[in-house]
Amino acid sequence: MTLHRRTLNQLLAASAFGWPAAATARSEKDSAVLGMVLEPPGLDPTVAPAAAIGEIVHYNILEGLTRIGPDGAVSPLLAESFSVTPDGKTYSFKLRQGVVFADGAPFDAAAVKFSFERARAPGSTNKAKKALFDKLSSIVTPDPFTVILVFDNADATIPFRLGENTAVILHPASAANTAARPVGTGPYVLERWTKGSAVTLVKSPNHRKAAAVPLRKVTFRFINEPAAQVAALLAGDVDGIPRFGALQALAQFRADRRFSVVVGSTSGKGIVAINNRRKPLDDVRVRRALAHAIDRRSFIEGAQEGLGQPIGSHFVPSDKGYIDLTGVAPYNPDKARALLKEAGVTTPLNLALTLPPPQYARKGGEIVAAQLAQVGVNAKIENVEWAQWLAGPFKGQFDLTLINHVEPLDYATAYADPGYYFGYDSARFRGLVASLAATVNPQERTKLWQDIQRQLAADAVNIFLWNPAQACVARAGLRGLWSNSPIFANELSALTWSTA
Repeated sequence: MTLHRRTLNQLLAASAFGWPAAATARSEKDSAVLGMVLEPPGLDPTVAPAAAIGEIVHYNILEGLTRIGPDGAVSPLLAESFSVTPDGKTYSFKLRQGVVFADGAPFDAAAVKFSFERARAPGSTNKAKKALFDKLSSIVTPDPFTVILVFDNADATIPFRLGENTAVILHPASAANTAARPVGTGPYVLERWTKGSAVTLVKSPNHRKAAAVPLRKVTFRFINEPAAQVAALLAGDVDGIPRFGALQALAQFRADRRFSVVVGSTSGKGIVAINNRRKPLDDVRVRRALAHAIDRRSFIEGAQEGLGQPIGSHFVPSDKGYIDLTGVAPYNPDKARALLKEAGVTTPLNLALTLPPPQYARKGGEIVAAQLAQVGVNAKIENVEWAQWLAGPFKGQFDLTLINHVEPLDYATAYADPGYYFGYDSARFRGLVASLAATVNPQERTKLWQDIQRQLAADAVNIFLWNPAQACVARAGLRGLWSNSPIFANELSALTWSTA
């Protein structure tokens, strides 16, 4: 259900006339409740693509060799240090000693090798399989605390990719049950998962820095509706929502001293994904027509309260080599109609527009449908739940779908694989990705990144809309939530309550 401005105004007015105050002092300062939009399908980020998995488990229950901070910088995590050979193909990791899994079992090189072999095995559904693990030619463990990874080609993004949730280290004895009961080396363990409601994590007594972790317990509550997010914050039912969905309410929360509001950046690419396999969408002229039909600025204003930046390809301004390609397919309804006519399309062209639950999709989908209608495209809206989206559009069963690709540097995963859900099949694009993987020259890499963006824009693979901003709303005393999200994670060990 789309949240209308009237509904929000009613909720905010209620807060001024007797709604329970969220500023009431919490009796326990060693716990917190966070809200998030989507419930994950499981808790193993190495087998399923849902970003909601990482929001709960990454850096909390499961850790990797490296850590990506909120500023995007990479540092060692389970690795104490790492080095790379001059040819850029061989990475050596020295592992931290004294690290144990939550059940007390030792963490060592064998666990790393097991996890990576599992990720690159035939039949693996790891989202990073093609971008990372298929390029891994050998894993050498000369001693219990050294891991040497040899790759087919040089790739300067390897340390970053090893810090993503697809590369976390699993307990070899319980990896098969990770989706239901993850066991990792992180500072928290799963206490309970009440399906449809919440996941609760508690501090792990076996963590190497357990004494320095401020909060004993953190609960994630699943709150899909933006209006319900507003109500939960105002009533004090949740302490913070790191990725707040009711952007219309930000001004009210900014004016309320009980709350803090921070707007930061993400690596997200908001797109209208197009099924390149289906006629007439397999015609580049039709895809270009759809792109010309959408006014990015009005979409951002109408669906995102003006927060975010227009994009013209599957890169965002913080990505290396980024170029602004919004001018390749500017808003031009007349051009859109002309391209449809040139392609031999009889209007109205009837298509389905499938929308997952987040507000950007449900509200933004109405804007997209209205603009497409102006050029003779009848986009029938089909609202689905997240599980239905994964079983439908993500399996290639769709015409159009509005979705935010939150993973950074996912151009190879998304566009170099013809089997990916929107079915882009370009030998030239795959050649550019292969050339990028084979070069270590910084200038050449920048040129190839730019060529990759230009190719995607020219082929109008999808309608590239916007790079979403991130709005975090929390009770004024809660500290440590990430203001920026280069990856979707909530680092709970950084959370604390202010004593001021």
